[in-house]
Amino acid sequence: MRVLLAGGGTAGHTSPLLATADAIRRLAPDLGIEVEITCLGTPRGLENRVVPEAGYPLELIPPVPLPRKPNADLVKVPFRLRAAVKETLAVFDRVRPDVVVGYGGYVSMPAYLAARRRKLPLIVHEQNAVPGLANRVGARVAQRVAVSFPDTPLPRAEYVGLPIRTMISGLDRAALRAQAREFFGLDPDRPTLLVTGGSQGARKLNQSVSGAAGALAAAGVQVLHVVGPQGEATPATGDVPYVVVNFVDRMDLAYAAADLVVCRAGASSVTEAAAVGLPAVFVPLPIGNGEQLQNALPVVDAGGGLLVPDADLTSAWVASTVPALATDPDRLAAMGSAASALVPRDADERLARMVFEAAP
Repeated sequence: MRVLLAGGGTAGHTSPLLATADAIRRLAPDLGIEVEITCLGTPRGLENRVVPEAGYPLELIPPVPLPRKPNADLVKVPFRLRAAVKETLAVFDRVRPDVVVGYGGYVSMPAYLAARRRKLPLIVHEQNAVPGLANRVGARVAQRVAVSFPDTPLPRAEYVGLPIRTMISGLDRAALRAQAREFFGLDPDRPTLLVTGGSQGARKLNQSVSGAAGALAAAGVQVLHVVGPQGEATPATGDVPYVVVNFVDRMDLAYAAADLVVCRAGASSVTEAAAVGLPAVFVPLPIGNGEQLQNALPVVDAGGGLLVPDADLTSAWVASTVPALATDPDRLAAMGSAASALVPRDADERLARMVFEAAP
């Protein structure tokens, strides 16, 4: 069986794609199935690094940005899309997939149209509570539609959860805490705040939290701050560790080191934090179609996290709110328990079984 997985750009698409690929490869021998997996991306996305590192072949097609509002680029979309579909069909001729799985984003729309033209079984997975344009189109022609959050407004949606890596879904934070804090050069015993804006970082988070470094240190809270590839943070120096890194490959260790996380509310951030029982302060990205707010609400409503609008996230807010929370182990434990009860941890295998079922 040959499977083509289409998705790329940021970790929001590549992480569930790779989690699904690993699950397909892991389950196939027990089902007596030989499987070949190929990934489809664009030349400018995170997939160019993480997919080859994970051991999967990667095919590339031109990106087709889909403007959220009418503008000059809108008239170029049909021409770009036609060219990308042509390139995708050429990939199909080389790879000869039996099943196509799409995760949305720039690369998926050409894959959906090509799969329909070749009459190939198509599965769409939507990461966010509010679906993007590519998946709204893809869901109309797909055989199966999988979603990460209940009540996602797509036709024939099946709630499976968000595929996450087994290093996250099976993480025992307490067991790895000492090793994780040593790995990042943190104090083994201090309450620890993790800050991350996702795979690309977040300027507002970086500035607001680093500006509150003094208040955090005064409360004894150390910080592991993932600023993103182009990001930076300039916290005041002191005796309490404030570790700044550009990127983290071992997010399992980052989660294990932390007692609390301040993060955006992309589907992966919400799902992974909840799955490992890590209390969160969610700061939804203020652009887009409101999907990050909707992603975070179930966890926040259950008591597993706090929600702060991007405009309200200031160093003063961080200083007045985060130190007290990070040093309250009873409240953190209650929040972690509430969050961990919400999300499926086997979404990778659920989606993998859909793939096997769809194969002719």
